Amino acid sequence: MQRMGTKCVQAGYTPKNGEPRQIPIVQSTTYKYDSSDDMAKLFDLEAEGYFYSRIQNPTSDSVAAKICALEGGTAAMLTGSGMSAVFLALFNIVSCGDHILSCATIYGGSFNLMSVTMKRMGVECTFISPDSTEEEIRAAIRPNTKLVYGETIANPALCVLDIEKWARVAHEAGVPLIIDNTFATPINCRPFEWGADIVIHSTTKYMDGHASVLGGAIVDSGKFDWNKYADKYPGLTTPDESYHGVIYTEHFGIEGAFINKAICQLMRDFGCTPSPMNSFLLNLGLESLHVRVKRHCENALAVAQFLETHEKVSWVNYASLPGNKYYELAQKYLPNGSCGVVSFGVKGGREAASRFMAELRVASIATHVADAHTCVLHPAGSTHRQMTDEELVAAGVGADMVRFSVGLEDVNDIIEDLAQALDKC
Repeated sequence: MQRMGTKCVQAGYTPKNGEPRQIPIVQSTTYKYDSSDDMAKLFDLEAEGYFYSRIQNPTSDSVAAKICALEGGTAAMLTGSGMSAVFLALFNIVSCGDHILSCATIYGGSFNLMSVTMKRMGVECTFISPDSTEEEIRAAIRPNTKLVYGETIANPALCVLDIEKWARVAHEAGVPLIIDNTFATPINCRPFEWGADIVIHSTTKYMDGHASVLGGAIVDSGKFDWNKYADKYPGLTTPDESYHGVIYTEHFGIEGAFINKAICQLMRDFGCTPSPMNSFLLNLGLESLHVRVKRHCENALAVAQFLETHEKVSWVNYASLPGNKYYELAQKYLPNGSCGVVSFGVKGGREAASRFMAELRVASIATHVADAHTCVLHPAGSTHRQMTDEELVAAGVGADMVRFSVGLEDVNDIIEDLAQALDKC
């Protein structure tokens, strides 16, 4: 069994004698075959291969296989963005008249997708606290609930989800638990080991790590038995007439049904495909993921420790900080570190937070997190500004919250930058 560092560098692609050591960039939309019969076998899913890069591409598949190995899954796919990964993972098993149960503290874009866009598609969503008891989770699940959704570490509230508890209740109801593992990455947490069924990533963040390429990934644990709940998931367990009557669970087994349906059906129809070049650049980021994540966490902990003693900081939220509300859960699920993002409040509220951010010199104001550069954002005024005051409270996003994504710079320079900016606000 290879360790994580080796998987980051080598998993997903094994060159044969005389082949390129690095994953080749297959920059082609189409693929040539000698006969129509050869092509027909691909369309009938009777043979493996490629016919159009909107659906699958060898470069992207190699990188998806690496992420699959890192998460310990059975099948995976890449998408053009993190948001498209969220949408495809959800829409793969819900349709008009269905219901989603989600944590309220999820990323603002995911919240809007479920509460607004998918509502227009006839899908209802209920949002509850990630700290809900098992009884409260059970009470929120309906007969038409098709999945339960949460984030390992919420963006930007930084709540740590009790994955084992949520998975237990979801499975009692016969539905899968889908987890966004973007902030933790598989370096710090592998949700499948705690009962999650599907994992999503915005690879744009730590996996790329350099704010260079948009991307997303979906990984299947291969453990949820769709056939056991065939009436709930007919899209996986009955013939797909749009794809030659294939029954995904029969053709690919429970280990591959979910991902292959998302590729054959949804990627075909929605086309949210990553470019081969973007997949290649993502792989370069993955090769150093295990090294970078450790440094991000070390820097973030030092920043959190500095902030909690500063007189102009009203509160600090970082799960790896002793005394934090989620410290015990972090020790269970994230013993090697949580992430590189710290949330805190500046005394004086929204105006003081804005003055503070304007004075920063090392950290830049940017709608991004989890890359090599330290960056800062005011969520209530940006990523979550579409929410009502009540929704902001439920999401754990106060008007004074500053989201500080600690980069890979020398931590002493980062702390000195924080100190001088706080002194001026």
